[in-house]
Amino acid sequence: MKLNLRISNYTPFRLFSIFWIGKFSRNNRKFLSFLGLVLCGFLLVTAPATARHFESKSSIFPQSQAIATSELSALLDRGKASYDAGRLSEAVSTWQRAAQRYEQVGDIPNQAVALNYLSLAYQNLGEWEKARSAIAKSLELLQTRPNAILLGQALNAQGRLQLSAGQAEAALKTWQTSERAYGDAGDDTGVLGSQINQAQALQSLGMFQRSRKLLENVQTQLSKQSDSSIKVAGLHNLGIVMQMVGNIEESQEVLKQSLAIAQRLEMTEECAAILLSLGNAARMLDATEAALQYYQQAIQRSAHPLNQLEAQLNQLRLVIGVPPGSEARQLLPQIQANLDRLPPSRDAIYAQVNFAESAMQLAQQATSMAEMLRPDEIARQLAGAANKAKQLQDIRAESFALGTLGKLYEQQQQLQEAQNLTQKALNLSQQIQATDIAYQWQWQLARILAKEGEMKSAIAANKEAFKILQSLRGDLAAMNPDVRFSFQEEIEPIYRHLVSLLLESPSPDNLRQARNVIESLQLAELENFFRTACLDAKAEQIDTIINGRDRAAAVIYPIILRDRLAIIFSLPGQPLKSYETLLPQEEIEQTLRNLRASMNPALSDKRRLRLSQTLYDWIVRPLESELAQQEIKTLVFVLDGGLRNLPMAALYDGEHYLIENYSVALTPGLQLLEPRSLQNIELRSVAGGLTVARHGFSALPGVSREIEQITSKVPSKILLDEQFTSTNLETLIQNLPTPAIHLATHGQFSSKSEDTFLLAWDKPMNVNELAQLLKHRGQQGETPLELLVLSACQTASGDDRAALGLAGLAVRSGARSTIATLWSVNDRSTTEMMVELYRQFAIAKTNRAEALRQAQLSLLKQEPYQHPYYWAPFVLVGNWL
Repeated sequence: MKLNLRISNYTPFRLFSIFWIGKFSRNNRKFLSFLGLVLCGFLLVTAPATARHFESKSSIFPQSQAIATSELSALLDRGKASYDAGRLSEAVSTWQRAAQRYEQVGDIPNQAVALNYLSLAYQNLGEWEKARSAIAKSLELLQTRPNAILLGQALNAQGRLQLSAGQAEAALKTWQTSERAYGDAGDDTGVLGSQINQAQALQSLGMFQRSRKLLENVQTQLSKQSDSSIKVAGLHNLGIVMQMVGNIEESQEVLKQSLAIAQRLEMTEECAAILLSLGNAARMLDATEAALQYYQQAIQRSAHPLNQLEAQLNQLRLVIGVPPGSEARQLLPQIQANLDRLPPSRDAIYAQVNFAESAMQLAQQATSMAEMLRPDEIARQLAGAANKAKQLQDIRAESFALGTLGKLYEQQQQLQEAQNLTQKALNLSQQIQATDIAYQWQWQLARILAKEGEMKSAIAANKEAFKILQSLRGDLAAMNPDVRFSFQEEIEPIYRHLVSLLLESPSPDNLRQARNVIESLQLAELENFFRTACLDAKAEQIDTIINGRDRAAAVIYPIILRDRLAIIFSLPGQPLKSYETLLPQEEIEQTLRNLRASMNPALSDKRRLRLSQTLYDWIVRPLESELAQQEIKTLVFVLDGGLRNLPMAALYDGEHYLIENYSVALTPGLQLLEPRSLQNIELRSVAGGLTVARHGFSALPGVSREIEQITSKVPSKILLDEQFTSTNLETLIQNLPTPAIHLATHGQFSSKSEDTFLLAWDKPMNVNELAQLLKHRGQQGETPLELLVLSACQTASGDDRAALGLAGLAVRSGARSTIATLWSVNDRSTTEMMVELYRQFAIAKTNRAEALRQAQLSLLKQEPYQHPYYWAPFVLVGNWL
């Protein structure tokens, strides 16, 4: 269908990346509003009371100004009403007038309040310099007329600005100062709000344990309060922050507490809002039916069209991707009716764009719903949203609407119109320096230009999107769970599209750029996994190693693209080279899944060998002659996607497994933690493990012999069974720094950090907890962690990206090398493997990769263990020297 829609009068806050392009849920808008309230000490909630406080209890105003002060209080209220309604430019204008009038009458405290509000509105609009200027002036005024509560509010607003700029450490210190200010004023609510903010900053800094403890303290303090609307709001807000920091199940419990109190107090709209948050938590846990029930209850409880609409839009998002039925048919007219009832506001615009996005997805899937979801009707929705945004002078919302309309034109193959609209959206985002949406429009522009055959311009636009993503690393790492869970859908394709464009013309320079992009993707995946920057220690590039310290090593980058498996490889002293196998992505990924499944020894050897040889042909065979010519002994793989779940050692050339000819190592990218050889290092270890069944996991009787045999090779401090608690392990690691840590226990690696853990006697230790403990030891002690061995672990079944958890732990722990298993292996064979591994470490001139290879070969040579199931899952991640 040809779209022919004219949009009138068009000329060509950073919000933590909360406003996710493509999913414009008001829940995110509401969360931002909450965050602003917490960060500013619930100042908007208490606006009238604040003004009246200074009017009635302070002697700073002359009596003759009482009427003017009352009028100004009303002006603050009007600004708050505009803000709550999503008319942000109107709120700015109102609060600007209030600040000017308070300055004229000499009311310094309330001038500071108005400037604080103004900063919050500017932040929502993405006008960061104006926001900083307003809060700086507010703080300056409060220096001349000190007031602890107002100081706490202003400091909270300043902390928010610092966190949004990626200055998490500065934000933490500011919020700690804010907490003290509220404490001096005896304002317990302000203290708790500041602590919630600190938890978010600690999360951004990777201090997960401190963040969790602080949130638990807030929860304890709130539980001691009597039931009130403030307690309802505090628990609700705490539940939302817990979702942000990944504590989804804990978030559910807190939200249920908040809901119970709100029901007792008959707070109808608050109940609806909490039910909506509970629905979001259930959706994050993939509990679709529960999420739908919560959303339906929220719709039934609320009388407000906007609250109903938000729940309906979330419902619609849940049914996208499944065969459309009566539920979707019922939702669409209900949503449309609520949209028509909304007055112009940012919330209404985002809801329209959100609905249009969902409708675009449904229209592509549901031919039976074509009449309800016609492209021209969707286009009218978006054009109307863009015009409303222009009337409200909301540049950010206007950019959203125009860019999404450009996406619709792109889907309809009306490329010139799509390019024009996307460029307008990009110009608007650049006008307010909204880089968090600009990168989306740059990528959209790159796709359109590539389809038009303008490859040079497409690469330039895609590079701009990539550069912005690099600058937003901290924001992307700590973003809202809605955004993080969309990483594969919304962020990752930008990297892969650029790699694909660069490989269309594989010059040495393009290959270098493509390699850098794919490595940046690896790092972004890890940061998305942990929700924080994780590769921040001293590093050395692999190139410098293979061209200097180990000229017998080659580095291979297999990259899964939409239409091919591309290979970039690096040999000592040579420029980068590449080759590719043209296949649809789904066929590549299905082959990887089939090969992983075939590693079960009960299945056909013939099928496994055929699949192993296919992968060998794709990845290794094209460079066999060059590997032989340069006498390469070690292959270092930087694996991508589902390849990470597969043991490269088990690739088969038709006669031999790869491990029979080469040592094999894995690394997440070019950078390693100060690689050095184990030679001249006195290897000592902390060894811990479980032999008996615990927490629903089976017994591991072979662990006792494994640890006993290892300690006969390497002096070790042992923690076994009841002694192997998380507390004892922490104490021992901190007080007995050793070069090696060996943990023989159940564990699971997953693409989600909350599902990645190792089992201790007292509890499963989450990967964040363990990684922080190990990294802290490495930072505090003089003895670096050279080797971390994780025996009896496995990647989560059914998770194509589960080995991301292994890579994340390896990098975040600070260990220079990590040896772990991709699946849980036979007890006896694992013991033999580990004993031989440590015997090899004791042999002079044996590097880590070769030690692992010899241990694997020792199993391969034994008839009971010749199947790759027994020896292949052991992988070395990191430094192979």
